[in-house]
Amino acid sequence: MNYCMEWIEVGIKTVNEGVDVIAQVLYEVGVQGVVVQDPADISAFIENAIWEQVDESLLNITDEGVTVKGYLPNDVFFHDKLQYIREKVKWLLNQDFGLNLGTGRITLTSVHEEDWANNWKKYFKPVKIGQRIVVKPTWEEYKPEEGEIILELDPGMAFGTGTHQTTILCIQTLERLVKPHHRILDVGCGTGILAIAALLLGARHAVAVDIDPDAVRIARENGIKNDVLSRMDIVQGNLLDNVEGKFDLIIANIIADAIIELASSVKNYLNNDGYFIASGIIIDRLNDVLEVLKEQNFRDTEHHILDEWAVVVVRNA
Repeated sequence: MNYCMEWIEVGIKTVNEGVDVIAQVLYEVGVQGVVVQDPADISAFIENAIWEQVDESLLNITDEGVTVKGYLPNDVFFHDKLQYIREKVKWLLNQDFGLNLGTGRITLTSVHEEDWANNWKKYFKPVKIGQRIVVKPTWEEYKPEEGEIILELDPGMAFGTGTHQTTILCIQTLERLVKPHHRILDVGCGTGILAIAALLLGARHAVAVDIDPDAVRIARENGIKNDVLSRMDIVQGNLLDNVEGKFDLIIANIIADAIIELASSVKNYLNNDGYFIASGIIIDRLNDVLEVLKEQNFRDTEHHILDEWAVVVVRNA
């Protein structure tokens, strides 16, 4: 007899601005990866998708806001973990962080193991990010149009499927700036999507770094899937701690505070005229980031906004 474990899907209602904070609560109780269900993303996909691509269950998602979902085993520890989640979310909602976290409403759904393993995949379909890059899940079929570059991706337990606004902004920027001679550094690489995109766009070499060992493993697997691993080094470390050498382009899609921390040291890793692309910046923190980068005497500063998120591009003096 095959034993099938029961899991509980824990959903927490929030908004785009609160996704990272709410996701952290789930990580703290042992969730290995989260699903971000954003009706706006799903609606946009449905509008642009071939009808046969659309999972019928997606058509019933009409709630406003964003839901962050994680999966926990229904075992003797579940109720203690659930109580922690409830108390931590309640505490966060009562703090004055300057962030909108939404309602924080928690929902529970029972799922079997085989459903849990694949449940999130129905939200991840091929999507064209910029003018050329199409992010395609490894399990999906897609026939590329002329000029399109296919980026094969299996996010596993790491962050970065290409659908988040910050990832879109970064890839659109890479399409403009990447040159064949470029050496690229991707700080906080997650699935490796940005380093891989740069290599597929023609960059000579990329270094991808992440503090999470699962992200390092998944980025390596995705490098193999896209046949770029021979031009890609993947390093485990916090920000720039284990990075050596200089780069023509450094990209960091993380959070505003980490970018501010990087600002004073990232110049030491940039070649003259090299670009620093910083994203993961909620609009309310954009001016803070711009001010710090100005203090470091970067030049040719520009920024672009998509919904509530921004990317900043600066150049080394």
